[in-house]
Amino acid sequence: MTEDEIIKQALIESAETKHSMIEGCGDALKTASSWVAQAMKNGGTLLICGNGGSAADAQHIATEFVVRLTSDSERRALPAIALTTDTSTLTAAANDFGFDYIFSRQIEALGRPGDILIGISTSGKSPNVIEAAVSAQKRGIKVIAFLGAKKGDLGEIADLCICIPSDNGQRIQEGHITAGHLLVSLTERRLN
Repeated sequence: MTEDEIIKQALIESAETKHSMIEGCGDALKTASSWVAQAMKNGGTLLICGNGGSAADAQHIATEFVVRLTSDSERRALPAIALTTDTSTLTAAANDFGFDYIFSRQIEALGRPGDILIGISTSGKSPNVIEAAVSAQKRGIKVIAFLGAKKGDLGEIADLCICIPSDNGQRIQEGHITAGHLLVSLTERRLN
């Protein structure tokens, strides 16, 4: 396969995945934005976690809520925290309790009933994201899972799933950031 063919194939796959999201993700995104907006109206916070590229997505989405999605938007800062950013807490929790508990420990400290957790996992099998979801639900926190076509164990326990219709990790991640942007945009509309 030539480099041109590799580029063309990747872009076509990405576009096709996003096109499939129109039917597959729209209702879940509307529900998720409703939950997030209501939580924020009631003083709640959006907590977000994931590993690797999904950790970066957690930070990206949290930033869009706190700062703003578009430069022409004049709105208040919205409370969102990426649980992936505090290296001291992450490494202490991993050292003292194990890597599976790096997010759930933070939820124990920061999470409050009425908050929302977004757990991002392309496989749906990330043990630390699953532990975060379990910890959140014990505290009255709804769990929204950003997943791929295979929901995994996380999909079984989440309150709501936004499933990117692909088995390719790259396409799933591209869909997750698009879904994240849409979630911010829809939430902003509900809060204006």
